[in-house]
Amino acid sequence: HVQLVESGGGSVQAGGSLRLPCTTSGDTARRNCMAWFRQTPGQARERVAGLDRTGGRKYYDDSVKGRFTISQDNTRTTLNLVMNSLKPEDSAMYYCAAVWAYSAADCGARLSESHYSWWGQGTQVTVS
Repeated sequence: HVQLVESGGGSVQAGGSLRLPCTTSGDTARRNCMAWFRQTPGQARERVAGLDRTGGRKYYDDSVKGRFTISQDNTRTTLNLVMNSLKPEDSAMYYCAAVWAYSAADCGARLSESHYSWWGQGTQVTVS
């Protein structure tokens, strides 16, 4: 069983920064591929960043490249998303997700909500 709990959301002015931690627990081996998604009302969830936890390879959507950084802490129990230079269009509910992937390439290719097995409850980010 895998559990994911996000925190760190809030309201920030354009140009500001936020860090979203996702605390993880459960079978580590079953969640070797993790990601941050975001969703706005009426839209599908979109992956903004992904991490192959085994090899450390990272994946970013073009809309956040150079501004967002995904990482895991040394204990590999917390997945972080550091968001800099925030824009109003970054406003969304942000979700942490996990799945077991066959390889780093498989992890990188998992772009859709349906590709992930476990989800957190989400944390709201509002940029004005």
